Amino acid sequence: MKVAVYSRGIDPESFDDVKTFFEELKNYKLKYVVYEPLFASLKPYINLSDYTPTFTSGEDLDKDVEFIIGLGGDGTILDTVTLVKDKPISIMGINFGRLGFLASIGRDNLSLAIKALALRTYISEKRTLIHVDADMPLFDNIPFGLNEFAIHKRDMASMLKIHTYINGEFLNTYWADGLIVCTPTGSTGYSLSCGGPIVFPDSENFSITPVAPHHLNVRSLVINDNSIISFEIESRSDEIICALDSRKEVISKNVSLAVRKEKFTINLLRLSENNFLHTIQTKLIWGLDRRNN
Repeated sequence: MKVAVYSRGIDPESFDDVKTFFEELKNYKLKYVVYEPLFASLKPYINLSDYTPTFTSGEDLDKDVEFIIGLGGDGTILDTVTLVKDKPISIMGINFGRLGFLASIGRDNLSLAIKALALRTYISEKRTLIHVDADMPLFDNIPFGLNEFAIHKRDMASMLKIHTYINGEFLNTYWADGLIVCTPTGSTGYSLSCGGPIVFPDSENFSITPVAPHHLNVRSLVINDNSIISFEIESRSDEIICALDSRKEVISKNVSLAVRKEKFTINLLRLSENNFLHTIQTKLIWGLDRRNN
């Protein structure tokens, strides 16, 4: 069993936990390969061998790599998705960030997480990805994401008119600052902050949520994820912003855009007690009511 280890960067105050993490990998005799920038930043402070295998891109992850562990927050997990792509590599997130909704395993359960990998007692959840089609290359030819695709107006530009179609049939013209199409996984992210619904991960839906709509009667819409959603955009500005998870592109308003379900899925790993209900109750304080105490 081989594990890839990725992080955007580790705060010095977390070095003791990272040291424990690598010690646990060794204790369970798990082979590992480390993201090269992470290895370089940790080497002066943690006893890692000079011969530790490293990787710099997803292409470096060979068929022996069975898991990738993200040390960080939810942004770190979104990065690992672009590294894994369609490879059969499962993703586990250990929260070294803030909220940790996707990276749901806390540092206090770090040893338990490594044990779960070694003994294969983890829970694996299949997650849908969203794919962006356009008449020009976008997002460095990694046109898929785990959370959402969003269209935004630029800076202080006037609101957009976003003509939206489902499977070629007209849905609505959104007068708004933007529009979000999210997966069930992304329903607890940006879409939620704009008034979108919480959707269970296995519900096989997309949610369409406007950003600051100029209508009181426009609300989020949940549709089947086998749908193709396309857009025609009007704006007083020549350019708009497209965002795919934590990545963004500034493009012409005349670019043809559509989104659909990606052909492949990814597997997120969790410990048995960290189910979706527990996560929204603890991370989002969902249903908190002092009368229940």
